[in-house]
Parts: sequence; structure tokens; C-alpha cells
Amino acid sequence: MAVAVTVTVPEGWEPGAFKARVDHVLHRFAAEEAGQLTAIDSSLGPVADAVETAVADGKRLRAAFCYWGWRAAGQPDSDALVRAAASMELVHAAAVVHDDLIDDSPLRHGRPTAHLALREAVRDHPQPVLAARSLAMLAGDLLMSMAGQLFVTSGLPAAYLGRARPLWAALARELIAGECLEILHTGSAAPDTAISLKVVRYKTAKYTVEQPLLIGALLGGAGERLRAGCSAYGLPLGEAFQLRDDLLGLFGDPALTGKDGSDDVRGHRPTALLAETWRLAGEEDRERLRTLLAAGAGTDKDTGTDTTDTDTGTADAVRDVMRRLKAPDRIEAMITARVEEALHALDELDLPGPAAAALNGLAHSAAVRRS
Repeated sequence: MAVAVTVTVPEGWEPGAFKARVDHVLHRFAAEEAGQLTAIDSSLGPVADAVETAVADGKRLRAAFCYWGWRAAGQPDSDALVRAAASMELVHAAAVVHDDLIDDSPLRHGRPTAHLALREAVRDHPQPVLAARSLAMLAGDLLMSMAGQLFVTSGLPAAYLGRARPLWAALARELIAGECLEILHTGSAAPDTAISLKVVRYKTAKYTVEQPLLIGALLGGAGERLRAGCSAYGLPLGEAFQLRDDLLGLFGDPALTGKDGSDDVRGHRPTALLAETWRLAGEEDRERLRTLLAAGAGTDKDTGTDTTDTDTGTADAVRDVMRRLKAPDRIEAMITARVEEALHALDELDLPGPAAAALNGLAHSAAVRRS
């Protein structure tokens, strides 16, 4: 079994208060954008609603990493910086809408995903399913555009924004590369842990921790040593975050995660959890997995057919194989190792006390969670 990592949540760092600041920025900004959209034509109301819904919830971890990158560079609290940091959450909202569309996921935060929620708006369309998916894709595109808009209008000096602007291109490129890699390797006949970890790194880890942290640090004028330290901390912690997400996807409580627990099995996605299960399995278990994954892939949420019982039964059978082979323990060990690596890199940086304490606490929040 993995050894637990103990992380002390810092005094003076109030995640709830920070989240409220970011929520205020996002909700107001999204409402303004929604208003401008419906001013064009009232029929755009459902798309405007989808945009607002996409930013309604969230832990705001990406904004927090951006903020503490700024503070790590020795900068004081700043409302303008909070606005810039909130733009990281719009990147995430865009990625989520697109990811749910690509994966055909039915739930997010316990609510229907955008491409399902938008079906009512196009019920009279000749192809309502395709039309709703198209609307969701465009809503995701708009959210990414809004991220850039919020960043450049945050109120920070242009010279500060210029320091971080090159990283935005890398963020978008690498996020898209990760999504493409997942699509290209979905359904692989022989899941591979190295490939799965590359997907983890580019699809989630970099834009969740490393890049927001680096953007905040660059906005604050960070030197080369701090930038290198941000990457040394951010990459393994971002990977730990997604590995935890993979575990929660199959073994978490859907009432807490707000997601369909059969999604990864139904989609035959190249998660590290599946890859480690495959690596540990003998031929008999591999044949069992092939059969189960083929059955899961045969269900289709777009047909309107209720496949809940089939999906649940298949996912339960896959879980049984994973538990017997102790694949979840292997993922827990990977998470522990990555959190320890991140915390070691943090210790090496000798940051200002509040930044060091907050980043220590955020390591706990990102990797040790139930939702």
C-alpha cells in the first residue's frame, strides 16, 4: 500500500475566501458575456446559459496556483492579479465543455453536460443530437476566447502581461496535444502506462498546475531559478492531480464527484489505472478486460437508450479485476511519489513564508481529495 503524505494546511491561507473572490470575477464576467450574446438575438439564450453554467462551480485550483506563483515572485495581493488568475478557470471551463463533448460524458458537477443540456434548444432541428453537440463545441470555443479577454483586461500593466503572453500559446498547444493523444490512444488493444502518463501530463497536469503557476510567476517578474522550481513542483503535482481523478472516476462516490462512474470504462480511455491493470494482468485477466471493455464501448448515450444498468455492471466487473490485481494501490503509490517530489522541489525554493505555506497546502488539496 502507498505511504500517506502528510501536508499541513497553512495558517492565514483561506481557500474559501480566495475562491469567493475568483467566483465573483467569473460569475460577473460570464454574466456580462451572456448578456452581450443574447443582445445579438434572444434565441442565443441557451448558449448563454451554457457559458454561465460552465463557470458556475469549481475548486478554483488553477486560479490559486496562478495567484501563488505571483506571490512566490515577491508580489503583494492584487485584485488585478486575481482577475488574471481567474482567466485560468475559463481555460478549464472551455476544456471541460470540449472534453465532455469528446468523451460523450452525461454529467458534470451532478448536472447534464452542455451537449445534453442544449438538446432542448434544438428539439425541432432535423438532427437535434448533432446540433446540440455543435452548439456545445461553439460554447467551449467562446469560453477559451473569454479566457484571453479576461487576462488582457485584468488591469495589470501591459509590460507585466507581456512577460506571460508567450506561455499562453504553449498552454493551448499542449492542452490540445493532450486531448489529441487521448483520442488517438483510446481503445488501444494493449494499454501502455508510459503513453497514459504522457496523456496525463499534456491533457491535464501542465494546464492545471505548472502553467498557471508559471504564468503567475512570470507576471510577477520571476527569475530563471523560480521558473525552474515552478515546473519542478508543478509537473509532478499536476500528474498526481489527474491520477487521483482517474481513481475517483471509477472508485469515487458519484454523489461527490458529480460524474458518471462508468465513463472511463464505456469510453475505453487510456488511463494510467487501466494501463497498470493491463500490465499486472495475466492472459486470462486480459481476455476478461477485452470482453468487458468491448461491451462498455458498445453503449451509446446519444441514442437516447437507457444504458445505465449495462454501464454500471460492466464498470463493476472492471473494478473487480482492478482491485484483485491491486492496480489502485499502484496508482496511489504513483500519486504519493509525485506529491513527495513536488514538495521536495518546493522546499528547495526558499519561498516567502505565505507562498511556501499556501503551495504546501495546495499540494494536499490537489492530490488528496474525494471529488
